[in-house]
Amino acid sequence: MGRVSQAQAQENRRRVVETASRLLREQGTQLSVADLMKAAGLTHGGFYKQFASKEELVDEATAHAFAELTRHHRDGLDQHPGRRDAAQRAAIDAYLSVEHRDSPADGCPVAALAADVARAGVGEQARRVYTQGVGDFADWLATDDQNGMTRLCTMLGALVLSRATKGSPLSEEILTTAREALTATD
Repeated sequence: MGRVSQAQAQENRRRVVETASRLLREQGTQLSVADLMKAAGLTHGGFYKQFASKEELVDEATAHAFAELTRHHRDGLDQHPGRRDAAQRAAIDAYLSVEHRDSPADGCPVAALAADVARAGVGEQARRVYTQGVGDFADWLATDDQNGMTRLCTMLGALVLSRATKGSPLSEEILTTAREALTATD
């Protein structure tokens, strides 16, 4: 089998990072390299041509997940020009939705990666990216009337609890109650 071009190698790396970003949010850092590479459509042996270690990949995938979150915030502001409050309201509604609850792979890295980061399931770079991402998200959520960290903690707690109680009426009640509490002053 011939060598891949530099452009193909870069494309393969991008695909692995994007796939890892989704799967880590869905399954956590216990994800095996073999399963990841299979999901990316590549061979297990190719992993170590792209990454020095699984920790390096987790670092990049975490950064990728938070970059997606930042893009979502910018997109929300673009959809509501000059109306940060409307963009925040839309973000809260989407965050505290059944769709977000049921789709951790495409969801918020703050909620999805919290347990792994807390258990030291990631490297120092991933922990730095996570910490910065939490702070940035909280800053983005801040209003004149509400502290952004309080809003983020409410959203995160509600999402985690609703995922843990999925399948019961309590799950949707948690989402609705948190959403109403956070948007009551809007």
